[in-house]
Amino acid sequence: MFGHLGFSYVGLIFLLLLFIPNILWSRKPPEDYDNSFEHGVLLLLERIGQVGCTLSALMFSDFNFAPFSPWTLWLVFAFAAMALYELCWVRYFRGRRRSRNMYRSFYGIPVPLATLPVAAFLLLGIYGKLLWMVLFSIILGVGHIGIHLQHAEVCGLR
Repeated sequence: MFGHLGFSYVGLIFLLLLFIPNILWSRKPPEDYDNSFEHGVLLLLERIGQVGCTLSALMFSDFNFAPFSPWTLWLVFAFAAMALYELCWVRYFRGRRRSRNMYRSFYGIPVPLATLPVAAFLLLGIYGKLLWMVLFSIILGVGHIGIHLQHAEVCGLR
């Protein structure tokens, strides 16, 4: 529940899957991107969640592969959420790089570039039976998904 300290290569894989597309995006964000209206409390929650999830992902070995059991399905679902997240980035990078395209739904999943990674880290926390990751994922979700919903509204998607 509170975790076993040790490096997690699975956590590192998840973080790389998260950070690489974001780094590519930050090199050339959409011309119409505006974050001046983002709510301060949501930003604070997002940052707390980001730091907590990053540290939890790397410093607890509970996420590393274990012999297959029914519990392993949580890890499979977590990787599936990350795979969908990557597909959403592919869709964005192949299309017109506009803010509106970042926030549109993906097969009924609202703001998928926020929802999917939060879901992936939450599922990873459940797989690792790590309370810290679950809590930080929830905090991250409130902030990150909340901010993305604000952007979607500004783009006329809500």
